[in-house]
Amino acid sequence: MIAHIEKVENFYIATFERHLKHSVKEVWSYLTDNEKLPKWFSELRVDELHKGGVIKFDMGDGTFEDLSILDLKVNTVLEFSWWKDTVRFELTEESKGCSLRLIEKINTITDHTPRDLAGWHVCLDVIEALLDGRSIERKEEWKVWYEKYIKEIEKVTNQ
Repeated sequence: MIAHIEKVENFYIATFERHLKHSVKEVWSYLTDNEKLPKWFSELRVDELHKGGVIKFDMGDGTFEDLSILDLKVNTVLEFSWWKDTVRFELTEESKGCSLRLIEKINTITDHTPRDLAGWHVCLDVIEALLDGRSIERKEEWKVWYEKYIKEIEKVTNQ
């Protein structure tokens, strides 16, 4: 399901929702465990898992960017800086698993925004597939969602 994107004051909010048949604890481990993180987002590593801590982003050229952890409640909330934006994961227990919500606060829409949104969309799909013991073709999926997010961004920015 595609993210809901809306303009709020002078920024944008993209909200992704997933209902997973897995426990909060299992899903949390994919967001924070350095053994599992690379399976869905190979550039990310948790350096210091606490509010004020750091997540490292591997730029692929031997350098790393520090992303600050802005909010952390174990098994519930992980929020970190995403350069000028923020990314927030929220987990809520449900009767047959949990709800995973990713909220990206986007300060400025750029040509790169649909790429990021398609990337987050596929990352969430990959987490679900890994938990389910399945695999998905990331590049093909990303292309499909990238085209859809270009259209979604156009709708929001043309309002």
